[in-house]
Amino acid sequence: MAEKERGFAPLVFRLHGGSPLAVREVLLERGWDEYDEDERDEGDWNLYWRSSGFRNSDYKNILPWQRLNHHLKMSHITRKDYLARHLRRMKSAFGAALYDFSPAGFILPNEYTKFLGVYTKNRTTDGGKSCYWICKPVHLSRGRGIFLFKDIKDLVYDSSVIIQRYISNPLLISGYKFDLRIYVCVKSFCPLVVYMHQEGLVRFATEKYTLASLDNLYSHLTNTSINKFGLGYAMDKERVGRGCKWTMSKFRSFLRKQEVNELLLWHRISNIITLTLLAAVPCIPSNPNCLELLGFDILIDSSYKPWLLEVNHSPALSLDCPADVAVKKGLINDIIDLMNYRMMDGFRQKEDLRKRCTRLQPKIPLLPKTSGKRSLNQSISSSSSSPDTVLCSVNDCARTNSRFASRPVHPSSKSTMSSGHAKAPQKNVEVESDDLKLTTLNSTRQSYRNTPSSMFKLPSLHMHKLKTPSVPWNRRTQDRDIPPRRVGDFILTFPFNEATWKASQDQVDVKAIVNEVRKLTDRLGSSFNEKKRRNADSSRSCNAVRDRSEFLLWGPKDPPLLSECYSSDSETK
Repeated sequence: MAEKERGFAPLVFRLHGGSPLAVREVLLERGWDEYDEDERDEGDWNLYWRSSGFRNSDYKNILPWQRLNHHLKMSHITRKDYLARHLRRMKSAFGAALYDFSPAGFILPNEYTKFLGVYTKNRTTDGGKSCYWICKPVHLSRGRGIFLFKDIKDLVYDSSVIIQRYISNPLLISGYKFDLRIYVCVKSFCPLVVYMHQEGLVRFATEKYTLASLDNLYSHLTNTSINKFGLGYAMDKERVGRGCKWTMSKFRSFLRKQEVNELLLWHRISNIITLTLLAAVPCIPSNPNCLELLGFDILIDSSYKPWLLEVNHSPALSLDCPADVAVKKGLINDIIDLMNYRMMDGFRQKEDLRKRCTRLQPKIPLLPKTSGKRSLNQSISSSSSSPDTVLCSVNDCARTNSRFASRPVHPSSKSTMSSGHAKAPQKNVEVESDDLKLTTLNSTRQSYRNTPSSMFKLPSLHMHKLKTPSVPWNRRTQDRDIPPRRVGDFILTFPFNEATWKASQDQVDVKAIVNEVRKLTDRLGSSFNEKKRRNADSSRSCNAVRDRSEFLLWGPKDPPLLSECYSSDSETK
């Protein structure tokens, strides 16, 4: 729904150079105004969107009605070497059984000796056969610089790289390799609030998968930025079709035709996202005025086990094909709805009202020209008159003052007061005594001191820039309520029960949250057992244990409640 339809003043967005055109298109369709630095104050905007990260000063100077589309220090999970270190630490702390969704990584050149030891051990234990490895530059994206190798003599690099075991048994669709681009929105890191979008992209390689040619990137990589230049991109490929993308809805249809436990697969993918974000929570400061859209790349192997490939900062939002249009425009709309500007924009509107009132203040009137002998009331009026009053006589000052004291003054009443003074009789009294002049002048000044100060306030000679409010943004009072479980196609995946919500307040208790993840996985794992599932459907409605907050399971077209996925057998254990 467009913001204008809600009765608000137009919201204002600000785009940095290189921002996706789809973001601008969606915001204009919703009735937003684009920021113009020549026409607006520096802080007169609601959303600042940029593909690269913000400066530290941008976070310090943010105002309550403003949003940034990046959190600070997100490189802790979006940079490949940082992510590998965090996952290694979490695996050491909580066990390899839980953090087994990412192949072990070696960061070269620092860990070359360690990698050489593992490489040699694999060759000796496999009867002389070596496994396959993939090498990625730690600071590049879009598939740049990636290559595969089997023999260590083919390992050549000139910058910091990460080497991982190559997953050589991917699930194929008609012989083509693919991965899933899952869109994840992190609203806050303390408390941790994570939404996963129901729609995503399935990205295909454009040539059939084979290990016989490791240097054929069109067979092994699924990056659109690479495959759109391949000969097979425009071809009508078996089941895949033209191009190299499906929507997630089409992939769901494919899964339903396979003999696979679809709900368990979706839950495992959701677990990967949660456990990955938990690894970086202690390193990322939370800001209630920021949110982050991440692109998680998930590979599914031939046994339907999901693997984390990498986490993308500022995932591409360009509209290159029909699948992009179907997914990304809805994604951007849901991101804006997730920001909930109906509540936040009130701060900016109050500031806008203040500026309008400032503009309504009248200009300083010119003093009237006089000639010859001046009357006393003209002298007093010219020296102490207000822009909101007309010249009045000495005898009318007391009556005017009592009228002002008996009612409030508002800028809209300016014309009424002026007309009232115009009807007052004007008396020109000539006074020659200096004592009488002084007494009358002091009386008049005293009466004007009692009038409202706003009647005599002159407009500022300088344009005031918006400043940070003296009362800081109170995050604790804003984030105590459990977030909505669904916003558009965004499904709340964390917190997933009241225990995890409490554990993420103030200071995130990673250990307690990991224990809750284990419990949920065990309960759902036993419920998803095929033999038990046959009898579970009939007993769901009467035996399911319902959480008071009723959290949803991400993934299926119509997401079920998590409580509905628990079988009666799993609850009794």
